[in-house]
Amino acid sequence: MDIIPAIDLFGGKCLRLTQGNYENKKIYPVDPVEMAKIFEDNGLKRLHLVDLEGALKRKVLHCKVLENIAFQCKNLMIDFGGGIQSNEDIRIVFDSGAHMANIGSMAVKNDKVFQEWVQCFGSKKILLGADVKNERIAFQGWKKISHIHLHFFFKKKISLGLRKIFCTDIDKDGLLSGPSIDLYKKIIEDFPHLELIASGGIKSLKDLDDLQRIGCKGAIIGKIFFERKDFLKSVYSWIEKNC
Repeated sequence: MDIIPAIDLFGGKCLRLTQGNYENKKIYPVDPVEMAKIFEDNGLKRLHLVDLEGALKRKVLHCKVLENIAFQCKNLMIDFGGGIQSNEDIRIVFDSGAHMANIGSMAVKNDKVFQEWVQCFGSKKILLGADVKNERIAFQGWKKISHIHLHFFFKKKISLGLRKIFCTDIDKDGLLSGPSIDLYKKIIEDFPHLELIASGGIKSLKDLDDLQRIGCKGAIIGKIFFERKDFLKSVYSWIEKNC
């Protein structure tokens, strides 16, 4: 199971939201590039980089931060998302050093363009993000909740050849209350060939054990890395033992 640290960006700084609420955000006094270096130095191989400000304003705003991280952290495979709305946006993201573009809102709002991106760049370059609230798909920086049920959404996108999808339960995100094990278990049962990446609420090594046990192929971890400096070393030990 891949352990994927997350850095959320707003105004060039690292921050975390609680349950996707932009009014309830916490800014951390660490440079995003330095934080990425810390992850790399501690043996992690992936990075989930999210332009939260871009998602809110529907425009990629932190491509320079992406570029700096990609240049200075050669061993990190970076997926970048937030604010990707056009062909120009997605090309800028790849040109700035992202290995994958993580796409959420456009997969909901404009299925035609999303399909074109999958065909143009290939399914391995597109990481689909499914942000969920009460099993309905959310989009536009989690500000809007659609009427689309997650099962229908997953089935349709998998038909395009996508196999890697990360799913965030908005009600869990930022609370450090544990991940949505039952939700992920049901998704994996319904789509056994899917490489599901869990996101939201992870607070302990037991959570990682539980996610691996039910068949998750990855876990995106955010807030706990910023709140507990010792957790990173614990995770590295967990990786050596379990992966």
